[in-house]
Amino acid sequence: MKKILVTGAEGQLGNTLKEKVESSKDQWVFCGRKEFDITDSKVMAAFLKDKQFDYCINCAAYTNVVKAELEVDQAYDINVEAVKKLVHLCNQNQITLIHISTDYVFNGNKKTPYLESDVTAPINQYGKSKLFGEQEIQQNSRAFYIVRTSWLYSKTLGKNFYNSILTKAKKGESLYVVDDQIGTPTNVDHLAAFIMRLISKKPPKGLYHFSDEKIMSWFDLAIKILKEHQLDNTVNPIATSESGVVRPHYSPIFSKKKF
Repeated sequence: MKKILVTGAEGQLGNTLKEKVESSKDQWVFCGRKEFDITDSKVMAAFLKDKQFDYCINCAAYTNVVKAELEVDQAYDINVEAVKKLVHLCNQNQITLIHISTDYVFNGNKKTPYLESDVTAPINQYGKSKLFGEQEIQQNSRAFYIVRTSWLYSKTLGKNFYNSILTKAKKGESLYVVDDQIGTPTNVDHLAAFIMRLISKKPPKGLYHFSDEKIMSWFDLAIKILKEHQLDNTVNPIATSESGVVRPHYSPIFSKKKF
């Protein structure tokens, strides 16, 4: 039986894992920031003492792409400095770290989907902070998996693009959605299953990409959501320049690592 800690468990991935492992034979412990604040080494050390976890799935992150441009220190405190502390404690306690990262570590200039071997070059503060967090893990962790995912959404949990579009559509609103950002939207249920498979199959440690591998724009995804729910709202395409912070125009991620 494995013992698995999930940090940032109040988010859509943490809650999805919680639902999926109800019948698991392994022991899963789910912690929000109150129980396990990754920015506080003392709190983490006290929590981990004598618990003998095998894995720590780090779902805790600063994820607001727009606010990260203004709250740079806060984004880096959570996505870089806190990760550094978590790596140190996982090493001390012989815990394998599973860390969730993002397609935003790429600049979007490639014409084909990004693979694990591609060069990173983030173009906004959120992407930079996530990349620096990755680098801390790669350079200092004794045992880790970094899982980059893309355009994560849940159909039932939390605030995300899927639920936002559906809520507005049901209110009869016209929708304005960017059509010049291309990615690979990923259902959080599928990501959770992938993480559980990592733990079960134990492939070589390192960096992995995971997405649903269906390439589309946010506009395309909005249309798909409406069709799925038999709604006929008007969807108006807009350019990224109208939507604020710079983002990669093309960031689908595929994996060349199979297990």
